[in-house]
Amino acid sequence: MTPDLTLPNNSTTTLDGNTRIIEGGTQVGNNLFHSFQDFSILTGTSVHFKNGLDVQNIITRITGGSVSNIDGLISANGTANLFLINPSGIVFGPNARLDIGGSFLATTADAIEFPNGSFSATNPQAPLLTIDIPIGLRFNGNSGSITVEGAGQGLIAPSSLFSPTIPNNNSLHLSVNEKQTLALLADKITLEGANLASQSGNIELGSINSGFINLIPASNGWSFNYEGVSHFDDINISKQSLINASGNPGGLVQAHGANIDLQDGSI
Repeated sequence: MTPDLTLPNNSTTTLDGNTRIIEGGTQVGNNLFHSFQDFSILTGTSVHFKNGLDVQNIITRITGGSVSNIDGLISANGTANLFLINPSGIVFGPNARLDIGGSFLATTADAIEFPNGSFSATNPQAPLLTIDIPIGLRFNGNSGSITVEGAGQGLIAPSSLFSPTIPNNNSLHLSVNEKQTLALLADKITLEGANLASQSGNIELGSINSGFINLIPASNGWSFNYEGVSHFDDINISKQSLINASGNPGGLVQAHGANIDLQDGSI
């Protein structure tokens, strides 16, 4: 991954074994902004955001026009939320993992909006850096897709027809901590054997071609309002994918799209 040198204080990366350490970036209030030309994680490697514990939102954009292929671990300090924004598309491989304290929002939006302007991934020469919390995501009609790949082993086979479904805790999955939000927001979403988990939290799938999604802070991370979306696109869930927000109390799973297909024993 290569910083794109568009911020007042640019991101830096150093290699420590198989872990790429990300430092620097520009912090304004409790927001920490990073900007990269490209951002991918090879199988068997990891990326760690070495942020201060006062950071609430790590906002990372990718501006170079290439898809982010993530097949390793993403971690961060403390309880910060992590926003990953790449309009060109994001692919999470079967070994993609999260180790963060807050919520995780991956999106192919063109920009993340704040009350007084936007932090754009398609116009990085005009960055807005603000202390405000983000209020929305803007899609201009030419965004990429998000794909999550997995082995389709999120459930243990029931012993009988009337046995309850039991999550397979040994199955590799893309997950956040209890009562946090895991959100995938893109123009077309494909889950192939994926295992998404947020115990008692919020899992959000939104397939948007154009328009605006409102982001609203909530007790389980974030909630989303789609009244400003002008054109939805499709969500395809296949190959025994599992989307799991169960717990005590149970969480919330929402999928917003033009056509939502659930196939091949997916749940």
